[in-house]
Amino acid sequence: MRQIFALFLTLTLTLMSCQKDKNTYTLEGDAVGFADGSEILVYTFEDRQAKIIDTLIIENGKFSGTYPNDNGLSLNFLRSTDVNGTVIYFPGNEDLKAVFYKDSVQASRVTGGKQNKAYSDFVSKINEFNEKKKNNMDAFRKAQEENDAAAIAKVQSDNLNLTGEETKFKKDFLANHDKSLFSLMLIAEMVGRGEMTSTEANTFISDLSPDLAATDIAKELKMQLEKMGKAEVGTKAPEFSAPTPDGKELALADALGKYTIIDFWASWCKPCRIENPNVVKVYNKYHDKGLNIISVSLDKADQKDKWLQAIKDDKMDWYHVSNLEFWNDPIAQQYSVRSIPATFLLDENGVIIDKNLRGDALEAKIGSLLGGE
Repeated sequence: MRQIFALFLTLTLTLMSCQKDKNTYTLEGDAVGFADGSEILVYTFEDRQAKIIDTLIIENGKFSGTYPNDNGLSLNFLRSTDVNGTVIYFPGNEDLKAVFYKDSVQASRVTGGKQNKAYSDFVSKINEFNEKKKNNMDAFRKAQEENDAAAIAKVQSDNLNLTGEETKFKKDFLANHDKSLFSLMLIAEMVGRGEMTSTEANTFISDLSPDLAATDIAKELKMQLEKMGKAEVGTKAPEFSAPTPDGKELALADALGKYTIIDFWASWCKPCRIENPNVVKVYNKYHDKGLNIISVSLDKADQKDKWLQAIKDDKMDWYHVSNLEFWNDPIAQQYSVRSIPATFLLDENGVIIDKNLRGDALEAKIGSLLGGE
C-alpha cells in the first residue's frame, strides 16, 4: 500500500510540475563576445512604451530567464548594456533560444516558435536586398564621379527592378504565412513606404482574429488606412497650399497641368536624389505637352539653403513648395506619406490616377498619356 501511495504521490507531483511548465517558457541564450557579469536587458511594450521586465546576468557566456506564456501578441526585445542595438523576438508558449553577438547585433537572433522563425527568415532575405542596394549606391556614386550617363541609367534601372523584387517578396511572404503581430507590423511598414495600397492592406487584414484585431498596431493600421483612402487612386487629390522657395503661397490647383506629378522628396533623401535625374528627363520631354510637377520638400526649418541648393544642383525646373517641417509636414500627413520618394500622378481634374511610379515605369506611364500629343 505504501508503495502504491508513494507511486501515486510521485505521479501527482510530476503532473503538477508538468502543468506548471506549461504555463511558462524559457529563454536561453549564448552571449558571444561578452564578458561574464555583463547584463542583458529584456524589454516588452506596455502602453506603447518600452519597459524592462528582466535583467539577465551572463555567466560562462550564457544567460537565461523564465517567463509566463504569451498569446503571441506581444513584442519583446533584448538589449545589452555594453553595445547599441536590439534583438527583437515574439514571446509565446514555446522555449526560445537566443544568440547575441557583441560585435554583430544585427546578426543576432532569437529562435523558437513559428512567428520567430518567420521573422528570422524574413530578416535574412531583407539583409540580402540591403546588401544589393548598398552595392548599387556605390556604383551610382562612381558613375556620378565619372559623369557616366549610361552607368547612372543602368543603376537606376537596377534599383527599380530590385525594389520590385523586394516588394514582391514581402507580399508573397504575407500570403504564405499565418497572420500575426509581425505580419501587421510588416503591412504597416509597407503601407508607409508606398509598397502597398490601402486596398491591398485591407484585403490582408480583413479577417483578423478578435485578439489580433484588438492590438494597438491593428487599430492604428486601420485608422491609417482610412486616412489613406482620401489619397488613393481614383479619388480627388486633397487640396493644399504651401510656401515656395521665394516665400509666396502656391496652391495645388494653381500648379495643375494636363497631367501633374506631386513629388514628395527632400534634399537629405538619397533615394530621392538618385531618382531626380529620371524625373528631370521625363519632365523635360513632356512638359511642353502638358506635364507639370509640384515637388513638396520634407526638409527641416534650418535646411532651407540645402533645399534650394538641391533644386539647383538637380536641375528641378518646376514648381516647389515646403513648410520645412520635416516629417510633420501637413501635406505629407494629408497624403499619408511615411517614406520618400513618394509620387502621385493626377489628371487635369486633380484625380489621382497612379502612385509611386519611378524609373522606366514613370516614363512609360507618362509616354502612354502624352506620347501621342
